[in-house]
Amino acid sequence: MSGRVTHEMEIGSGPSSRRHTQPSSHIHKVERPPQQNLLTEFQTVIKETFFHDEPLKAFQGQKSHTRFFLVLKAIFPILEWARSYNLEKFRGDLIAGLTIASLCVPQDIAYAKLANLDPQYGLYSSFVPPLIYAFMGSSRDIAIGPVAVVSLWIGTMVQNEIDPKKNALAYRGLVFTATFFAGVTQFALGFFRLGFLIDFLSHAAIVGFVAGVAITVGLQQLKGLLGITNFTKKTDIISVMHSVFGTVHHGWNWETIVIGLSFLAFLLLTKYIAKKYPKLFWVSAIAPLTSVIIATFCVYITRADKEGVAIVQYIKKGINPSSAHEIYWTGDLLLKGFKIGVVAGLIALPEAIAIGRTFAAVKDYNVDGNKEMVARGTMNIVGSMTSCFVATGSFSRSAVNFMAGCTTAVANIVMSCVVLLTLELIAPLFKYTPNAVLASIIIAAVVPLVDIPAAILLWKIDKFDFLACMGAFFGVVFKSMETGLLIAVAISFAKILLQVTRPRTAVLGRLPGTLVYRNVEQYPNALTVSGIMIIRVDSAIYFSNSNYIKERILRWLSNEEEDLKINSQPRIKFLIIEMSPVTDIDTSGIHSFEELHKTLQNRDVMDFYKFHILYVRKLALVYTHCIFFINTEYSS
Repeated sequence: MSGRVTHEMEIGSGPSSRRHTQPSSHIHKVERPPQQNLLTEFQTVIKETFFHDEPLKAFQGQKSHTRFFLVLKAIFPILEWARSYNLEKFRGDLIAGLTIASLCVPQDIAYAKLANLDPQYGLYSSFVPPLIYAFMGSSRDIAIGPVAVVSLWIGTMVQNEIDPKKNALAYRGLVFTATFFAGVTQFALGFFRLGFLIDFLSHAAIVGFVAGVAITVGLQQLKGLLGITNFTKKTDIISVMHSVFGTVHHGWNWETIVIGLSFLAFLLLTKYIAKKYPKLFWVSAIAPLTSVIIATFCVYITRADKEGVAIVQYIKKGINPSSAHEIYWTGDLLLKGFKIGVVAGLIALPEAIAIGRTFAAVKDYNVDGNKEMVARGTMNIVGSMTSCFVATGSFSRSAVNFMAGCTTAVANIVMSCVVLLTLELIAPLFKYTPNAVLASIIIAAVVPLVDIPAAILLWKIDKFDFLACMGAFFGVVFKSMETGLLIAVAISFAKILLQVTRPRTAVLGRLPGTLVYRNVEQYPNALTVSGIMIIRVDSAIYFSNSNYIKERILRWLSNEEEDLKINSQPRIKFLIIEMSPVTDIDTSGIHSFEELHKTLQNRDVMDFYKFHILYVRKLALVYTHCIFFINTEYSS
């Protein structure tokens, strides 16, 4: 650039020399930072790990009564936004609450069947938990209730321990025990600020796991959709298909099939309409309740139940009875309930928190992940003692809630009130509801969980993420939910270990006409300098990867020298290691570079005590035990 005073710095000598220009400025060595004591370093690490959002900052310099009120607002966010609540906001919440209530009532009955519980327990789970969440949750758009994935997990895992038909009381007790420990797990993660642990289950693994569970849930509904009486208790696709086609001549009921397929087509059509015309979202929202009402009426007037059409039977009236006495506090079932509950709690968290943050980003407000986990944990702990099974944020209901114009969590309170009225007044009217229509409601609800575009995107961006997705998916579909979850966790951890122990390194070359250096494998036209090799390290250097980095650098060097020898070109005399992506290095890393230095000295490649790290706008001289930077403006 004109008007800029520059001088030149030579790298190498002789015919292979390449000149780079830089402004005439003095080179100053940056001194080592002052030594910090161990306690200060420990406090910094703890703060960055657990308290990066500074949750106690608002309490500093406040009086005692103000701090008490701030504590209450932290526990009950409703105290924060309730002061500005008005009639206009209530109008939006009322419409949204009534809309999601029309969706949740038939879904709750269906999800209770999925968990092998009587229908009223699904309604119970949409009464108490949403009320608690409305006071403690930080999301304005999440709609709380049972969901297909967790309901199937609870139903499958508890059924493996206790037969729900032979011993319904013990079965319910184990469900409530699992729900209690699901709540304890979620509460503990939030209270001790350990929410980052759920991030170890990658998004790719969650996509595959949820899609696999959606397929499994749909396959399980073939029992109700086809009217099959004797159905396998296994969830893998082979067992289910064998059970379905093994009873085709004597186990299917044509009246049930007509009802199920008719209403499934109707529900899928309304979903298509709502997706194509977003303003008609309410068509899809009221479709499940409409289906239940029409199907129940048709079965009642035709008495199709006497022709083999399975119906819901009696739904008990009244609000949630206490179930604290049914929870197993001792014995072998306590441990089993603990294992099932911990996994159920973890499964319910990632997707629900992601849903809340997605809608919060659209409306530009913050969702506190730790508060969310405390709120969900509390509602499930209380729910386990009031005849509820695990509840969490439902994507379908939350989407409807958002589209219906909800403004606060009051929409959950409105929904709970509608469920209360249903339990007290009209629950018995669902007696003739055919199981086929409930099966069609579940199938329609889980269809969006098979996210094919997300899987395609994973394939395009990261093949390893796609492998994690498919591993979790096929594990669930062909084996079991536990296997799929284990595969998902194993592949997620394997990816972390690979990235830590096998970081990427790259040989750099200059893009023609620029001073930008890029990976020569990605940019084959990048130019290299004869006798000089530039290698970039793309990771912090720790004990787990330091030896690999050293060996990889030497391997790059050896391969390059072999190619040069074949082409009769000058050997490598200078090695430049670009380490701007390196954010940290431990003692093992330092020792590895000392060993690399000795090896390079033996090869007569360079003086390692003054090796160069080249970056587009800065030149760093890195010694064995210290790093200092020289800001440099390159001129053209």
